[in-house]
Amino acid sequence: MAKNIFVAGLDAFHLNQLTALKQAGQYSFHPLMSYEEIKCGETFPVQEFLEHSHQKLTSFAGTVDAVVGYWDFPVSTVLPLVRRIVGLGGPTLESVLKCEHKYWSRILQAKVVPDYIPSFAAIDPFREDAAEQCAVPYPFWLKPVKSVLSHLGFLVQDSDTFKTALEATRQNIERYAAPFNYILDLADVPPEIRKIDGFHCIAEGLISKGRQCTLEGFVYNREIHIYGAVDSVSGGRLQTSFTRYQYPSTLPLNVLDRMAIVSRKFLANTGYDNAPFNIEFYWDEDEDAISLLEVNTRISKSHLPLFKMVDGEYHHAVMIDLALGKKPDFPKRQGPFQVAAKFMHRRYEDGSVRKVPDQEDIDRVKHIFPETEVLVSIEAGMRLSDLRDQDSYSYDIADLFMGA
Repeated sequence: MAKNIFVAGLDAFHLNQLTALKQAGQYSFHPLMSYEEIKCGETFPVQEFLEHSHQKLTSFAGTVDAVVGYWDFPVSTVLPLVRRIVGLGGPTLESVLKCEHKYWSRILQAKVVPDYIPSFAAIDPFREDAAEQCAVPYPFWLKPVKSVLSHLGFLVQDSDTFKTALEATRQNIERYAAPFNYILDLADVPPEIRKIDGFHCIAEGLISKGRQCTLEGFVYNREIHIYGAVDSVSGGRLQTSFTRYQYPSTLPLNVLDRMAIVSRKFLANTGYDNAPFNIEFYWDEDEDAISLLEVNTRISKSHLPLFKMVDGEYHHAVMIDLALGKKPDFPKRQGPFQVAAKFMHRRYEDGSVRKVPDQEDIDRVKHIFPETEVLVSIEAGMRLSDLRDQDSYSYDIADLFMGA
């Protein structure tokens, strides 16, 4: 009998990937709220998501075998609460927050891997003296303690850019802060962390020198496994926006091994278990130094076609195996290509969209470059500034996944 897999934020692009899995015949996929409902509104409907999940899962006629999701906030953060509704296993909410609450994560990292993180400080952007109270020297990054895709992340060079970043943060942070606070209120959070809620930011010293890389892995019964490393290439006017993800990584193996050691040491101290993760690092080639940038409690949806092209399977398989209580056995180098990349086609100024590629255009590209996948994020008639959750310096208007 097929296992019933409920997918939070299910969309057509990823449903095509899920149904192409080698084990897809053993699964029956069910949507648990749509992508548009969860990710595309004025705010993130966390309370509604939990209420809807309770109604749908408890009234389902069959067995609920797994609840999964590949989206970042709020999906990855809320999944522990959703699974709890029907008694499914997985990581605790607190272990997820130790990774995803940027300030709490840095506090823990400072205890267990202090040599691999930058200076940092919590910032209340609504304090009139916020700029004067910041102990991190210029230049630094200013980010909300919870956001996605570098949204409201600002490179702060001096007091003027700090004030501009603070003003933009005050105007826009509620979209993430209010639903994140709703989740925090449901968790057992230490008092010193609870006061740094979703309306706060973190200032972090720069660690953007060098080459960026993301490790993809999972924790199963407290054993930490890493099955892939993906390079992240930046560009644009400030060299801060991602232009390409490339797999497999071209970093030296000994560097990747050191990143893996840091990942294992940190995750072992969070209690995070039986779920996937990805961890972002920088390697400063001149100094031969690595720095831990960010920890995410999910598979990276951006890397899905890359693993399929090189290894022969979408790593949805890892996510599903873990949700079903099984140890993943992910293939290695069994795909048709030796290398694959996701290209982010960006614009660095606002504008009106006059025309987008139609299916005929996309099919022509796929005929020339087999197995290419194209995801267009814009529609004719819209303005680029209508796109949600963009970084602070560019608009990602289309993604191309290609193998070679």
